[in-house]
Amino acid sequence: MAPWNLHLVNVRLPLLDESKLYELKGAGGRWTSVKPQPEGAVPAAGALKLPLLNGRPHHDGETVRLDLEGRILLPGFVDAHMHLDKAYSLAKVGNCSGTLEEAVRNYGAAVPGFSREEIRSRIRRSALAALSHGTRSIRSHLDFNLKAGREVAMRTVEAALEVREELKAVIDLQLFPMLPYGLRNPGTEEALAEAFRLGLDGIGGAPHLSPEPEADIDWIFSLAEKYGRRVDLHADESDDPAVRTVAHIARRTVDYGMQGKVTADHLCSLSAMDEAAAGQTIRWMAEAGLSAVTLPAVNLYLQGRGDRGLVRRGTTRIRELLEAGIPLAAASDNIQDPFHPFGRGDLLQIGQIAGYAAHLGAPGDLRTVLRMLTVTPARILGLDDYGTAAGLPAHGVVLDARSVDELFAEVPASRWVLRHGEWIHASVQQRVWDTPQLAPAGREGSRSAGVAGSSAV
Repeated sequence: MAPWNLHLVNVRLPLLDESKLYELKGAGGRWTSVKPQPEGAVPAAGALKLPLLNGRPHHDGETVRLDLEGRILLPGFVDAHMHLDKAYSLAKVGNCSGTLEEAVRNYGAAVPGFSREEIRSRIRRSALAALSHGTRSIRSHLDFNLKAGREVAMRTVEAALEVREELKAVIDLQLFPMLPYGLRNPGTEEALAEAFRLGLDGIGGAPHLSPEPEADIDWIFSLAEKYGRRVDLHADESDDPAVRTVAHIARRTVDYGMQGKVTADHLCSLSAMDEAAAGQTIRWMAEAGLSAVTLPAVNLYLQGRGDRGLVRRGTTRIRELLEAGIPLAAASDNIQDPFHPFGRGDLLQIGQIAGYAAHLGAPGDLRTVLRMLTVTPARILGLDDYGTAAGLPAHGVVLDARSVDELFAEVPASRWVLRHGEWIHASVQQRVWDTPQLAPAGREGSRSAGVAGSSAV
């Protein structure tokens, strides 16, 4: 089906100007006009109401006018850190202690028993779950378990590439293999080179877990320079303030001239350091041009397991990183696996959790959190076509909220996902009160009559 022409009125675009309503037009899968409505809300006569679309309008070549009634439109969420291949593996790979150490150990032992079809199914399911909540682009870190054998490592790579090809019309996937620590040898490089030839995008890893973290970091940067790839590393996912591999990552970023091409994730030990040590580490990160990703849900769950009484939150120093001007995104990390038994691939939920964890609830803070789910991770992933403007792809998600404050307070279930000018998924929550006497004035009530979704993928 060819993209249908778009004409949206009474649209709220909080990433542009919250004080105005906008009129948007699109054709051929791209926005052709994005303009404020100078008079505010425009009459809706003859316009369809978005909930009636049911996700799959068939109007080939026809312009259909839609009244969003002041609902928010975003250019789509961007998840800068997921593990699509691990998602939904909890039934097979448990974690009795709830610690990171047991999760790593148990998953590593289980990997050889996963078939390519099983891994592929998990990647597809988790990618589509994220898409249904409004995510348009994902960077996924892939298990690259060469310690279990090359065939085991390439099995995950091949499964991920198959799903990326299958879903390329509806969601963008960046794939970063996690280099195993302690395997700095020609065989590892040969396997990595093959993964790049097949289509993987960058280099990942978790060198802070290595007995020789600095040597592993040095090797990763030498490979990144040789193959011309970005680097995205799990860093300092620990409660120990002495774990500071991000400082060495910052040094090597400068040495290799890779400013703006390196991302450090987790950074939990920053919160365990004293103020002076943390401040110096953050300055080094800023001077090196590092980007960062916080994973609030997973780190709240995994960290602080050895604490008693007042348990540390486990998240990084979100405010301090932001104040230093470091591009900081919030991302999902793991979904229903031994690292994190919860989650559904909903970045808006992750943003709300970040607000809880970092005390980000003031109006200005919520706007910052929204950028951590949208424009900042788009920058980290190098997405040049991100935004809502004439000439850009008509991608986006409409959310059933009329302000940023309402967005994070309610985390609305009703969402409509737009890709290249076509509505590809709808999750619509029906709100019906049993009697007129119960209906709140001016708005429908909130007894859910069910959530319905439809997909064109």
